[in-house]
Order: sequence, then C-alpha cells, then structure tokens
Amino acid sequence: MSHALKVAGCLAGFLAVLFAAAGAHLGLGEAEGRMLASVTMLLGFHAPALIAVALWGAWRGGLLLGLGLGLFSLAVLLRVFAGISLGPVAPIGGFAMMGGWLWLGVMALRRR
Repeated sequence: MSHALKVAGCLAGFLAVLFAAAGAHLGLGEAEGRMLASVTMLLGFHAPALIAVALWGAWRGGLLLGLGLGLFSLAVLLRVFAGISLGPVAPIGGFAMMGGWLWLGVMALRRR
C-alpha cells in the first residue's frame, strides 16, 4: 500500500503542475478557472502529504486522502472540461479527504 500511496503522491504533484499550466494558458471562463485553481491547489497540497503518509505507514488515512482527492478532482475536472456533472461526487470526495486528515490526526495522537 505504501508504494501505491507514493505513486499517487507523485501523480498528484504532476497533475498539479499540469493543471496550473492549463489554467494559465487555456483562457477558461472565470468560474471554470476558479474550479480548476481549486483542484490544482488540492492536488499540490496533497501530493507531498500522500508521500509522507506512505513513509509514515498510516495507509488508512492515506487511502482516504487519495480516494477523496481522486473523486473530488475527477468530478470538478469533468465539470470544467466537459460540462459533465457527477452530482454529489465532489462533496463525497471532499468529505473523504477531511476524514483522511482526521484519521491521521488520531493516528498522530495514538503514536506519541
């Protein structure tokens, strides 16, 4: 599992740079640009977090972070680039990321 989390962290970092460049050069509308910026920010913040979690060995928290990030990003990116709404998938992904951070907090308290 730790290998998969490291790979996911590297992929998230790559996608953060890719979508930052896309946002700078594609000339998206204001709303689409804000949505893309949100995805870019979350991918960039979570990339090193996923790698750190893999090194720490807290794979359950990392799994929640990674799945949540994937769901959120997919839903928003489909909305930005294809106009397709996946309904509540983005908020579900957001809640999964929040759950992952809470799980990691609990693990940090337990591993003092």
